[in-house]
Amino acid sequence: MNKKALQSDLLLLLTSCIWGFAFVAQRTGMDYLGPFTFNAIRFGIGSVSLLPLIIFLKSRAKKNPPEGEPKSVPSFKTILMCSLLAGIPLFGGASLQQIGMIYTTAGNAGFITGLYVVLVPVFGLFIGRKTGIPTWIGAAATLTGLFFISQAGTPGSLNPGDVLVALSAIFWACHVLLLDRLVKKIDPLVLSAGQFAWCAVFSLVPALFTESINLDSLKGALVPLLYSGFGSVGVAYTLQAVAQRHAPPAHASILLCLEGVFAALGGIIILKEPIGPWTFLGFAFMLAGMIATQWDVIMGGFRKKDSRV
Repeated sequence: MNKKALQSDLLLLLTSCIWGFAFVAQRTGMDYLGPFTFNAIRFGIGSVSLLPLIIFLKSRAKKNPPEGEPKSVPSFKTILMCSLLAGIPLFGGASLQQIGMIYTTAGNAGFITGLYVVLVPVFGLFIGRKTGIPTWIGAAATLTGLFFISQAGTPGSLNPGDVLVALSAIFWACHVLLLDRLVKKIDPLVLSAGQFAWCAVFSLVPALFTESINLDSLKGALVPLLYSGFGSVGVAYTLQAVAQRHAPPAHASILLCLEGVFAALGGIIILKEPIGPWTFLGFAFMLAGMIATQWDVIMGGFRKKDSRV
């Protein structure tokens, strides 16, 4: 493995760590703010935090234009509509996840959110994409893990928070499939900033009618808001964008699946969340299922014998 690949792997590991610990911030934020208010502020921060990077990259592109024919610049209307389309499932997933975190742990939320990794190739079947046996093995392992996690509390009953987070994974999967098409039309960073802005607006509307906010609650939630808004969006997104320029796909697939592991660690270390044998077994099955779903990418990366590995 060369130096650039190793540096990229470390950046991706740091990205997973930041995203994982963001679940701790989101869980803590629920002690001070309502879910819609929290999302409105953090996605607003996330959108603004990407603007300096967008401006920097555009100015660099002007100084060092890429070789070949220049790409057509999308109109403001195209950017607005693409951002709106992406913002709708983002709002659905973020809302269900944030409400669910009122009733469940950061570790559970981190791993259960990872269901979208399995759902993406399954949903892809409906738009003509093929999927192999590893996907179905991964789906079975992930659902088994979800069962063990749900039984860790009161056997025979489901935690409503876990159910809501699981439902949010459906929106995340749809969001990923939609982004796959939209990024071919506009710059990914511009799309991200736009969709975060729309999500902030969509969250603000119910927040104004259903939730109250005061200065003390804002002060209490300041650190969680800054971390989940600026840290997990602005910083982590930038790290991922930089790292995946040199990281082999096999490495990226595995390292980004560790988000749930860091969420569980954060919950245990910071929030003192208990983790019993059933929960631990559920986490293990879900992680194995997510990695199995990415098996084709992982094995394809190793078979390619990329010089970066």
